[in-house]
Amino acid sequence: MPKTHTISKEQAEEIRELRKTIKDKQTDKRLKAVQLRGEGKKNKAIVDQLETSTDVVSHWISLFVNGGIEAVLPKARTGRPLNLSYDEEEKLLAEFEAKAESGQIIEVSDIKAAYQEKVGHTISSGQIYYVLKRHSWRKVKPRSRHPKKASPEVIETSKKLTLESKN
Repeated sequence: MPKTHTISKEQAEEIRELRKTIKDKQTDKRLKAVQLRGEGKKNKAIVDQLETSTDVVSHWISLFVNGGIEAVLPKARTGRPLNLSYDEEEKLLAEFEAKAESGQIIEVSDIKAAYQEKVGHTISSGQIYYVLKRHSWRKVKPRSRHPKKASPEVIETSKKLTLESKN
């Protein structure tokens, strides 16, 4: 026979008060499941009310019984932290923005070098593009000519050959 977890009415009331401060729908749903169990409802009734599965409800209740409210609340997100804060990135880009407004051409390689100097280690070029996107920078001026475009002399020679062949 499966293990039945019990939750006291006092715990259910404490969860009811906590739910008033929760803005995240998923967290509120978890807490509501635990609250309903504390109010004496069976898992099947909770499942029907919250429109989820019995395994999920059992898991939430088990988490609460074994770890308390903290176990049901969402965990802090983990991952690779940013090298610089948003404000620090903004300061770094401000000097390049001033150069651009004065008419100078800004290259990503220059921004990358300044960023690497600021953080003290190398970074990929892709990371600089993420920084620029985060600060809504965009490429304003396209390149002046295609790198594979023929030189003016070759174009003139081609025109002369075309005219001669028509005559």
